[in-house]
Amino acid sequence: MTNTFIHAIENRRSIYALDKNVKVSKEEIIKTIQEAVKFAPSAFNSQSAHAVVLFGSESERIWGEGGIAERELRKVIPEGQSFDSTAQKLASFNAGVGTVLFYEDQAVVKGLQEKFALYADNFPVWSEHSTGLTQFAVWTALSEIGIGASLQHYNPLIDAAVQAEFDIPKNWKLRAQMPFGNIAAPAGEKEFAPIDERVKVFG
Repeated sequence: MTNTFIHAIENRRSIYALDKNVKVSKEEIIKTIQEAVKFAPSAFNSQSAHAVVLFGSESERIWGEGGIAERELRKVIPEGQSFDSTAQKLASFNAGVGTVLFYEDQAVVKGLQEKFALYADNFPVWSEHSTGLTQFAVWTALSEIGIGASLQHYNPLIDAAVQAEFDIPKNWKLRAQMPFGNIAAPAGEKEFAPIDERVKVFG
């Protein structure tokens, strides 16, 4: 019997060659992301994970020429160093149809720390688990409807500019960005370490 979940996570790959020729509707993409965020698990059912979905010109405000990512990166790249390779990478993200911004609500984390003081030190760690699970769920769900994506981490460099640009609540902490679109070229072969070195079984 085929395990459809294993098949789904096997097919989820980092897709960098994107274009805008998606075969599914904007509404289906939104619903897929909403359901993945809704059902992703979190410690104490905190539901601290949030997502902001940007389409078209809104996504271009992040990745487009002269956009947030370029402006913030140019501030930190040493003078005289070529920006060409970085510009090409940003252009590849901009070639898709949209971007998911992943956030963790720090007010939720703080509230749990106050309510369950015994575990206070653990809640920031569990928050990172929450966003990772949510990112994985969204990524895999998009893959299942034929949408390619990759996971980027331009935070904290772009945090303040994105917060101001899209009026993001101050208690939301940006954890990752996921540009997505039609798969213009598949991912290459992936190498795996021997599984018996990674999974130990006793008994």
